[in-house]
Amino acid sequence: MSHITVKDLPESERPYERFRNLGPEALSDAELLAIILKTGTRNLTSMELARNLLSRCQGNLLNLYELSHEQLMETKGIGTVKAIQLKAVAELSRRIARTDRGYRLSLNSPSSIADYYMEEMRHRRKEAFVGAFFDAKCKFLGDSVISTGSVSQAFVSPMELFRKALMCSAVMIVILHNHPSGDPAPSEEDRKITRQVEKGAQLLGLTLADHIVIGDNRYYSFRENHMLLT
Repeated sequence: MSHITVKDLPESERPYERFRNLGPEALSDAELLAIILKTGTRNLTSMELARNLLSRCQGNLLNLYELSHEQLMETKGIGTVKAIQLKAVAELSRRIARTDRGYRLSLNSPSSIADYYMEEMRHRRKEAFVGAFFDAKCKFLGDSVISTGSVSQAFVSPMELFRKALMCSAVMIVILHNHPSGDPAPSEEDRKITRQVEKGAQLLGLTLADHIVIGDNRYYSFRENHMLLT
């Protein structure tokens, strides 16, 4: 028996027709997902499959970020191909959002920098240490993941950070790392690393402009909290 498709739904409930007639903004998350999924199973329409997927864990579209490829396949009707398609959509949406935020990135605005990295870093299950690099005119030159670590701590190499900064002719650096716990409050180790990077940067003619700790939709800026030496 063939799989149930959206064509088996009443025309008024078919997401393709609703998309054409009303535009994407009028569609629910489940309807948009159903368009991507295309087909359901022998017993479920693509709409029902989409609703089942959204009902898991977070209960919303964040499931596409939170669930791994293997975990997505635990949903009945989601095979390897559909799981790959869904993860590709999630990654595209992340990159689109990040590109848009990049145009608003400002070295003088810790919130804009935190916002730029928030979605990428707050979902990490292990700590990651990132360097963001800027020129003398505060233009964003790019970034690099310097290290990743355990659930509680990333191994930080200041020399690798400085090497990356000098390679792109940066003058100012912002360092960031995430707290998988979701609480961005800095630890004593975070303060120690900040001091080490500050002093090392000064010796090389670089400036540490900020250290931002990413939590779950929250951040802590050392600059905003007057925790930097300069």
